[in-house]
Amino acid sequence: MTDSTGLWPALLLELGAAVRTRLIGGRTGAKNLEAMAIPVAQEGGDTIFQIDRHVEDVIDQKISSWPAECFPLELVMEGLGKTGTRRIGPAHGDLQYRLIIDPIDGTRNIMYDKRSAWFLAAVCPAYRADGRAATLADALAAVMVELPPCKQLLSDMFTAERGGALSAVRVHVESGQMIPLEVQPSRAATLWNGFGQVSNFFPGTKILAATLMERIVQSTLGAAEPGMASVFEDQYITTGGQMVELMLGRDRFCCDLRPLFYAALRGHGQARAHGLECHPYDVAGVLVAAKAGVIITDGFGRALDAPLDVYTGVHWCGYANAELQRHIAPVINEWLAEHGVRPGT
Repeated sequence: MTDSTGLWPALLLELGAAVRTRLIGGRTGAKNLEAMAIPVAQEGGDTIFQIDRHVEDVIDQKISSWPAECFPLELVMEGLGKTGTRRIGPAHGDLQYRLIIDPIDGTRNIMYDKRSAWFLAAVCPAYRADGRAATLADALAAVMVELPPCKQLLSDMFTAERGGALSAVRVHVESGQMIPLEVQPSRAATLWNGFGQVSNFFPGTKILAATLMERIVQSTLGAAEPGMASVFEDQYITTGGQMVELMLGRDRFCCDLRPLFYAALRGHGQARAHGLECHPYDVAGVLVAAKAGVIITDGFGRALDAPLDVYTGVHWCGYANAELQRHIAPVINEWLAEHGVRPGT
């Protein structure tokens, strides 16, 4: 394999910036916003909206301009048909890299101009040294680029390399001016008076998510005083956005356990329980979050990993620090076990 690892952070960042520019230029006026929200396909385990199609060609254009040493690569992305993959570069020869992208993580936020979405990307070697296919844990570099709503002129951009440090900047999307961005997860030892949540976006798993959150608060803080709120909640419908909130000290804890919730429901006799869940492209920014100091695990507390596909359900937990993990993770494991959900379920 040609060593092109030093190229990846800049290439991925430029790709994210190009997607951001395309979105900003194409979302003016209420009628345009309504058109962007039209569903056009069901692929990769999620709904593809017109706004997703709007940025696909700019991705193709930017990737086609990359240096020869980046190819052949396999692009992994929803919107590429049933397989969710496309080989780019020479038709013959072994793959060198796999690039997993979520062009718009948080489509439902941005297509209604409510809140920022995020461009997420991670590049991995195609294979490990032992010949097995690489997974997200093998990422060489990853980026997270904010896709702001129309009224917002600032965009945060994060880059991480496997053997390097985190880079974080805030850019003015019109002038291009950049300033360094301070990244510091919360040092608070408890959830008291802070934001923490179990992802509870869509009908189907809301009751389980709510009962788990109630258990976490009760077990770690006890009952709230009358008339007071002990913990706040922010259901930000984007995995990348959730991780950024942890990175910047705004949230202290977040978990998305939808695949495990569906397993619990099936175990309780709801044989067809399986709705929208997190996928590997949604957690493509995990290297960035880890470099920022956020503790990211799967739902059982193990190191988070995922195959490079568009179908596998992913469950994850994020903690701002080890003390929060120490208090909360055992509560989650106990709750899952009570619902018959264990590793390998």
